[in-house]
Amino acid sequence: MEFSVTILGTSSALPTIDRYPTAHALNVHERFFLVDCGEGTQAQLRKYHLKMVRFNHIFISHLHGDHLFGLFGLLSTMNLLGRKNELHIYGHRLLNDIINDHIKYFGRDYQYQICFHEVAVKSKEVIFEDDAVIVETFPLKHRVSCFGYLFREKAPHRNIHKWIIDKYSLSLAEVVRIRNGSDLRLEDGTVIPNEELTYEPYQPRSYAFCSDTAFSNKVAEYVKDVDILYHEATFTDELKKMATQTGHSTARQAGKVARLANAKKLVLGHFSSRYKDYSVFLQEAKEEFPEVELGKEGKTFRIELKRFKD
Repeated sequence: MEFSVTILGTSSALPTIDRYPTAHALNVHERFFLVDCGEGTQAQLRKYHLKMVRFNHIFISHLHGDHLFGLFGLLSTMNLLGRKNELHIYGHRLLNDIINDHIKYFGRDYQYQICFHEVAVKSKEVIFEDDAVIVETFPLKHRVSCFGYLFREKAPHRNIHKWIIDKYSLSLAEVVRIRNGSDLRLEDGTVIPNEELTYEPYQPRSYAFCSDTAFSNKVAEYVKDVDILYHEATFTDELKKMATQTGHSTARQAGKVARLANAKKLVLGHFSSRYKDYSVFLQEAKEEFPEVELGKEGKTFRIELKRFKD
C-alpha cells in the first residue's frame, strides 16, 4: 500500500532554470492529492509520469502566486484530456472568486464540475475523509491567511490473535465481530476487552505540508509525531531578520519545528533563488534535527509500511 510524496517544485517566489515553485503530489493507496500548484506544475506532472486525471483533490495553502499560478493551466488541460469527474479544490474563500473568474473567461466549455471547499480555521480541523485517509488543516503564520495540511492514513481494522481463535474455538461470525471492534463475552459472563484479543497490523503513516510560515511552536503541536514533515526554509541564519519580516522560516527554525514535533523525517523546500549552494540549508537544519533531506524536483519520499506480527 503506497504512501509517498513527490516533490514537483522547491523554489520560492522566483523560479530558476532547474527549480520550480511549490507543488507536491501525494499518493495514498493510489489516491492522488495535489498540494499547492505553482507555475509549471502540469509540466512537472508530465515529466514525472503522474497522470493529471488521477488527481481529484487539490489543496492550496494561500493566495500567493508561487503557490497557485499553475492551477489555471492545469484546469484547462484536465478539460482537454477529457475529464468528467468532479474536481475538489480547497483554499481561502477568495480563491473561489478567482476560480469563478477563470471559468467565466476561459472555462465555459469545461466538461467537469469544480467543487470548492473553503478553508478558514484557527485551529486544526478535518476537511476531508474517505476510507483510506484523513486530511486536516491548520493555520500557519504568514503575511496573508495561510494553511498547512496534514494527511493521515486511517487506522486499519485490527487483526485477531490466532491463538485467541484456537483458545476459545471462535466461529467465523465471532471473529468478524471481534475484528470490527467487539469484545468477547464468555459463557460464564466474563468479558475480554477487544484490545486483548486483537493487534494493529501496521502503523498508520502521515505527511504534513507546512507552507509559508514564520517559526511557530504551534505548528509543531499540530503535526506531532508525523512521519514526513515538509517545512519551508526560505532563508538561512544570516537572513533570519528578513525571514521574520516576510513571514518565512530559516532552515534552522524548520529543524527546530521537526525536533519539537518529534517528526521522523524533515524535508526542506521553498528555497530563495538568491542561494546557489543549498548544502548550507541541510547543515543548519541538522544542527537542530538529524533526519533532514533537501527537497528536489522529481524526488519521491516513500514511507514504508511498518507491519506488526502476531
